[in-house]
Amino acid sequence: MQTLHIILTATLRIPARLSLLALIFGSTGGYAWAQPGTKLLKDVTLIDGTGAAPLEHVDILIEGKRIKEIGKNLKANAETIVSLSGKTVMPALICAHAHVGTLKGTTSSAENYTRENVLRQLKKYQDYGVSAVLAMGTDRPLIFNGLRDSTVAGLLPGARLFSAGYGFNTPDKNPGSWMNLLLRPERPEDVPAMMEKLAAVKPTVVKIWVDDHGGGSQKMKPEIYKAIIKEAHQRNIRVAAHLYYADDASALIDAGLDIIAHSIRDKEVDAALLAKMKQKKVIYIPTLTLDEYQFAYAESPEWLNDPFFKSSLEPGVFEMITEKSYGEKIKKSPDYLRNVAANKIGMRNLKKISDAGITVALGTDSGAFPVRAQGFTEHLELEMMVESGLSPLQAITAATRNAARALLIDKENGTLEKGKIADMLILEADPTKDIKNTRKIDSVWKEGNAASKGPLKQ
Repeated sequence: MQTLHIILTATLRIPARLSLLALIFGSTGGYAWAQPGTKLLKDVTLIDGTGAAPLEHVDILIEGKRIKEIGKNLKANAETIVSLSGKTVMPALICAHAHVGTLKGTTSSAENYTRENVLRQLKKYQDYGVSAVLAMGTDRPLIFNGLRDSTVAGLLPGARLFSAGYGFNTPDKNPGSWMNLLLRPERPEDVPAMMEKLAAVKPTVVKIWVDDHGGGSQKMKPEIYKAIIKEAHQRNIRVAAHLYYADDASALIDAGLDIIAHSIRDKEVDAALLAKMKQKKVIYIPTLTLDEYQFAYAESPEWLNDPFFKSSLEPGVFEMITEKSYGEKIKKSPDYLRNVAANKIGMRNLKKISDAGITVALGTDSGAFPVRAQGFTEHLELEMMVESGLSPLQAITAATRNAARALLIDKENGTLEKGKIADMLILEADPTKDIKNTRKIDSVWKEGNAASKGPLKQ
């Protein structure tokens, strides 16, 4: 740290009494120290997000918000030189399945969906190293009056917000629920007008729910989802499906589905389904943590008292999940054993799908309910991917390059390469050696500037 301060003060002619953190983050602890010009990050271990092995002792030259050059012993007349010996640099994480705005405290509701709450949660994602999230179908009108687009353009602090707008579900028996803006066609003929309404807000994808929720509800009829997929594709919009069953996945892919937004959890995928997924270039988002959270608090998970986890929780949630009756209720649930089994099947399927060469992208469903903590969950998902049999490098690639592809932003984001935007994490240790090292955040950078010190240093 002292060496870095000397280099910076000498290079920039900054008074030595000005602290390094004030220099990088601004004296008020604000969003970023927007220093113009070039920055040279020296002697890092680089994980570039392409799937290539880490490169040791390399330099990264940043000009403005983009990477100008990567190489060893770069000789550049940079305005800022940052010595990062012993540190690892990787692309910022991207979550291709999340929810933003409705969560507050121990509740999820429409009343929570305010500009302030949305921006607060995007800032939390950024603190945890997540540079972009795709909200999957539960957004509300206020973000489509410039807020979403301003985040995507980098004009507001926090992660960039992409949206599926208003998802398609079955006819609602509870119109007063917070999901009251979902589109609920009763007949295929209802779909075109609904799709026209949705297309007007320019969603990244169309979200559909095709699930009976353990037999407790009606599943979307094939003639309805076929009409949705057809209408979406006519407007050049891809379709992502919330699903559970392998047979539904197969039928949806036959109908043209682009993205599977949850794990297949009822049985292991067979060779025919794997071949179909690969041929159709389906993107698979496993959301393993969703299933883990369904039963984890029946006991005390190993992360329960980890400050990195506790810092991500909304107020009151830690007290809720550690209440004895909360765990007992989970254990007594008729779905408990089903959820435990589904989690194991989902993890086995992820390994088979990855081994088949199908694109796997990180997504978590974080932010939908209080126990799915925004930020921490993305790191837990990486850990569970590795527990499923993926290498740490494969999991990181799923969370960077592949997730960027799911959001159609991979030309600018998702990897650290020449010409790409410099959204990145500086870590204290190499996560290819231990995936939990993604949690050892030194700083989070957005568009070539230090934007956060991580969740535990705010």
